[in-house]
Amino acid sequence: MAEAGRIVVGVDGSEPSVKALRWAVRQAGLSGETLEAVISWEYPAAGWAAMVPSLPPDFDPEEMASKILDDTLERTLGAEAAASVQRTVVVGNPAQALMERAQGADLLVVGDRGYSGFKAALLGSVGLHLSQHAPCPVVVVRGGAEE
Repeated sequence: MAEAGRIVVGVDGSEPSVKALRWAVRQAGLSGETLEAVISWEYPAAGWAAMVPSLPPDFDPEEMASKILDDTLERTLGAEAAASVQRTVVVGNPAQALMERAQGADLLVVGDRGYSGFKAALLGSVGLHLSQHAPCPVVVVRGGAEE
């Protein structure tokens, strides 16, 4: 019997990423593939640092990203189902982080936009980049998709 494949889904806590997560969970259930939920974080560019008030000394962006991922999985799937999802927190640009995690995956799933982005655009910059450059097939779940 062939080894089950892997589906990677980008999760940032936004409603489009929650819809992508739900879609990826259904697909993994149908295909028997494992599911890996990925969140990324990065420090603001140096130019922004001068405009942002200083961060508290105990601020840990990786811990915050991990908490967002954990909370989103448990709120969306319930504790039992969320426990079966592999969780990955990556430092770096979201598009690059998802491209790297998608190496060897059977499918990459993202929402049509995350928290940042120009709302009038049909597709966010991460989804657009991944749809053109990902190393595996990509599903972009649109915001209007039915549950």
